[in-house]
Amino acid sequence: MELIDTHTHLDFPDFDADRQALLTESRALGVRRIVVLGVYQANWQRVWELVQSDPDLHAAFGLHPVYLDDHRPQHLSELGEWLTRLAGHRQLCAVGEIGLDYFIESLDRDRQQALFEAQLQLAADFNLPALIHVRRSHAAVIATLKRFRLKRAGIIHAFAGSKEEAREYIKLGFKLGLGGAPTWPQALRMHRVLAELPLDSVVLETDSPDMAPAMFPGQRNSPAHLPAICAALADIIAISPEQLAAASTANACELFNWS
Repeated sequence: MELIDTHTHLDFPDFDADRQALLTESRALGVRRIVVLGVYQANWQRVWELVQSDPDLHAAFGLHPVYLDDHRPQHLSELGEWLTRLAGHRQLCAVGEIGLDYFIESLDRDRQQALFEAQLQLAADFNLPALIHVRRSHAAVIATLKRFRLKRAGIIHAFAGSKEEAREYIKLGFKLGLGGAPTWPQALRMHRVLAELPLDSVVLETDSPDMAPAMFPGQRNSPAHLPAICAALADIIAISPEQLAAASTANACELFNWS
């Protein structure tokens, strides 16, 4: 069973003590490739150095809305410079993590929107997929994506929306990232939505070190948990883990142009 973890933050200090051992363990469990996302200007170099140390790691660079107060206007032009410098590199796979976060009320929505749009434009300019953070902001994100119509679309990270919202994203060409959150028994609404998602729209992710699944409560999440997450989600969808793994891996490879 081959798996791809489409969303991690493996560069975070949480992994400094055992990162290499964890990568070895994940590989032994069938996790074939891992995407590591930058979230602010200060961690892009760290992300890239990590990715360069392992051919199975792939990088995305972006300015995450939660770190809005850390971002500076020049960081957008620096992001453009990074994307220019690495254009065509096999280990650069996307622009992300970008998006809109309406859950944290102190984050200025107009500034978030401007930052989101500027980064979607970079994704369009460099013909890259976008990896998108959405919290309580589906309507605004969908409306924005309809205006940009990215050729390579991307992934809606940690999708937790409705069946109707899923349909809108899928119409725009986006894949829906599924990870630990729906594995919790109380996520009943998501269980109903999952059962109706077309398999060709789904990719798997962990969001390591965050969003631990129900099987590993309170623990640091990691790509080594992806097989268990896959099995739990497959059970909810009522298919075999092998079917979900095969579909999600094929979908990720199609999105990122991986063979």
